[in-house]
Amino acid sequence: MLNTPSSRLHRFLARRFSPEGEMGIHFTIGVALIVCAALAFGEIAEDVVKGARITQVDVQLAHWFRMHASAGFTEAMLFVTHCNGILGSSIMGALLALWFWRRKVHYWLVVVLVSVPGGMLLNVVLKHVFRRARPSLEDPLLTLTTYSFPSGHTAAATVFYGLLACYLVRRVQGWPKRIAVVAACVLMVMLVALSRMYLGVHYLSDVLAATAESAAWLTVCITAVSTLQRRRIARTRGREVAA
Repeated sequence: MLNTPSSRLHRFLARRFSPEGEMGIHFTIGVALIVCAALAFGEIAEDVVKGARITQVDVQLAHWFRMHASAGFTEAMLFVTHCNGILGSSIMGALLALWFWRRKVHYWLVVVLVSVPGGMLLNVVLKHVFRRARPSLEDPLLTLTTYSFPSGHTAAATVFYGLLACYLVRRVQGWPKRIAVVAACVLMVMLVALSRMYLGVHYLSDVLAATAESAAWLTVCITAVSTLQRRRIARTRGREVAA
């Protein structure tokens, strides 16, 4: 077998884009998504730190939401935000973990046990790194004293509904159903993000950064667990062949 630089590159690319193996196409796509999401978060964070144009849009949008608030819509947004807070997200994550455990879907069980609490911890760390103050508004609908960037509610929603979408897309049959699943989960994340901006506790850049942050984190979890699972399967097959 040739061992030239071009042949080694060809074998490397063949392994990275192979549907089989522990570090095949699933690993390549995962790494690409992680890099893209991380870069998006980095760009938003840099703009916020430097006070770029997006911070002006943040303030303008925050005041626009406050000026156009209505009692009925406020109640709806409060319901959405409370259902997707730390307690709500923890309960939904626990119920999903219980569902996976009862169905003996061990791969997805590990993903949810790592991604949900891990995502919350990551968000807390990032909040203390950037230490951005909450929006300052007259007569705010909600008043919080914790840091604003990135949005914890949006981050938790991105992890949970993103995980749910990934699982259901593999379970349902047909592209129309898969598209409907993804659309529903994306809509839920958007509703949570909207509720945080509408209630005046987050800026637009907070929720955008939270989405990018959590998309990267969830992809790390899914890719890592999938790679370990494939490695275990490969080793099991290797022992069976050797026997």
